[in-house]
Amino acid sequence: MEKVVSGIRPTGNLHLGNYFGAVRSFVQMQDEYDCMFFIADWHSLTTHPKPENIQQSARTILAEYLACGIDPQRAPIYVQSDVKETLELYLFLNMNAYLGELERVTTFKEKARKQPDNVNAGLLTYPTLMAADILQHRAAKVPVGKDQEQNMEMARKCARRFNHIYGVDFFPEPQNFYFSEKALKVPGLDGSGKMGKSEGNCIYLRDDDKTITKKVMKAVTDSGPQEPNSQRPEVIENLFTFLRIASSEDTYQYFDEKWNDCTLRYGDLKKQIAADLCAIVAPIRQRIEDYSADTALLDRIAREGADRARESATATLREVRRIVGFR
Repeated sequence: MEKVVSGIRPTGNLHLGNYFGAVRSFVQMQDEYDCMFFIADWHSLTTHPKPENIQQSARTILAEYLACGIDPQRAPIYVQSDVKETLELYLFLNMNAYLGELERVTTFKEKARKQPDNVNAGLLTYPTLMAADILQHRAAKVPVGKDQEQNMEMARKCARRFNHIYGVDFFPEPQNFYFSEKALKVPGLDGSGKMGKSEGNCIYLRDDDKTITKKVMKAVTDSGPQEPNSQRPEVIENLFTFLRIASSEDTYQYFDEKWNDCTLRYGDLKKQIAADLCAIVAPIRQRIEDYSADTALLDRIAREGADRARESATATLREVRRIVGFR
């Protein structure tokens, strides 16, 4: 089986966009690939989070991903900072990375613009740390979004450069893995095309039924269908997307017919969406609460994941040291 490695941003509080996008795809990938997931807490230091937030964020994310279906027996999940071997490979890769190419990375330029008083070396070398995360496991594929494509090219460049400098064929060039066929794009409740934290239009997996219903009932609509079989505007099509995600095909067809014959009542549509979303979120929310309450279990899962990750990374670093010339 091909090895797949993916980092998880340490932000916590997953929403439906995350769940129907990357997270559910991760769960499906466990049966098809040799997967390994990690919580990228070192990467978060580029924005200087408070110390007390780092451990709590890791536990929050771990609980949420486990609740969504990540099986740590099939796909180890670990905290990045628990695998110190990553730093040694990060050092070796930095020795062969050049200032000019790192400064040209789009994500670095954007972050430097947003935080001009905190343009740190870690921010500059983010791509080489990401490369170390991947290459230490000699991964074949990495799930990525559009914003990480340039960093992935840097990871491939690090692999090629190492192989070229030392005259070996050791590191594979990791390829981008896209969820286009499996992931769903979940719209925002404010009429926008995407659900996201920064837009403030999310339904979170920790939201209770009352909160979900309240959010859905406030979703943006228009004055209703004016002509039979007319095209739905984006804000209404977004609501029908929620129907496709959460409801049965019969339910979708029922409301589709109501739209086409101009008898659709948005209140009824929203109530149906809210009820079906609550049915999806409720069991996940309960599992999140159960995992969150058992910090000993979370710590054990993270520790066991780190042990398996270190075994993989140690084997890689042993060869890297030999190739570079260290004994």
